[in-house]
Amino acid sequence: MSQLDLACQADVSTRHVSFLETGRSRPSREMVLHLAERLDVPLRERNVLLVAAGFAPVFPERPLGDPALAAVREVVELVLAGHEPYPAIAVDRHWTLVAANKAVTAMMENVADELLKPPVNALRIALHPQGLAPRTVNFAEWRGHILGQLRRQVEATADPVLAALSEELARYPAPRSIGPPPPERPPAVAIPLHLMCGGEMLSFISTITVFGTPVDITLSELAIETFLPANRATAETLRRMAAG
Repeated sequence: MSQLDLACQADVSTRHVSFLETGRSRPSREMVLHLAERLDVPLRERNVLLVAAGFAPVFPERPLGDPALAAVREVVELVLAGHEPYPAIAVDRHWTLVAANKAVTAMMENVADELLKPPVNALRIALHPQGLAPRTVNFAEWRGHILGQLRRQVEATADPVLAALSEELARYPAPRSIGPPPPERPPAVAIPLHLMCGGEMLSFISTITVFGTPVDITLSELAIETFLPANRATAETLRRMAAG
């Protein structure tokens, strides 16, 4: 974004933005927060900007078990349960599994116990040779999607935990293909997940939901990923599995 674009969006003069960038002017606390909001800077990084400008951080980071976030936990459980019989999980900024609904259990068949010991990492389960990788029919495609998404997160945040996770996942070998090839489909509008489950191939399209107006860092970094059926056969199978 250019100085002019930022100045227009923030409703300040281009001259003032230039002075802030070159250090000729010292921003106020309100200006740091104002510009960070216009640039859509994550809350964690807004605290970093405030400290760099000589101010105390303003956004708290409470553990998810904090009583202040009790309502959030209830909302997460409600959303996850509301997606039954479709699998849905809640993860934090490092893709650590926070919660999951009952439908996820079927997806986890034959996953190594070691991968299911807390803290459970959703991406590690997805790509590990003893996780979902051997049952992912379009593994190369799905692996590329996950690694690309993770790489963009690392570039945006410079988070060392995410960087280490990205390097680890990239080293995992690709399993041999199993099951039937994915069915022919029209030009994709999203990358699907084709997963063998109970001897049947289920096809999913994933969506990620975040809280819209967070003022707590933990809440701002919480995401709910839902795996919706990509075809009628998958929807019917999931309903049958839930009923049985």
